[in-house]
Amino acid sequence: MEPAQIIASLNALYFGDLESIDARLAEAESACASLGADDVVERIRGAREALRGADTRAFRKHVEAAVS
Repeated sequence: MEPAQIIASLNALYFGDLESIDARLAEAESACASLGADDVVERIRGAREALRGADTRAFRKHVEAAVS
């Protein structure tokens, strides 16, 4: 997965149920880890934790930070 595809995938996280969103985040996390983008991996992990905790504000903040 190319960085632009990762960003596009994360930017499209408004649709779908929680399980599919988490699956897409897991895919992006894995792709970023394989690229050595540890800072982005940490932001995605934060987004996944916020998603599981139903903290939508923190979720969006982490996703925005990951794609910026």
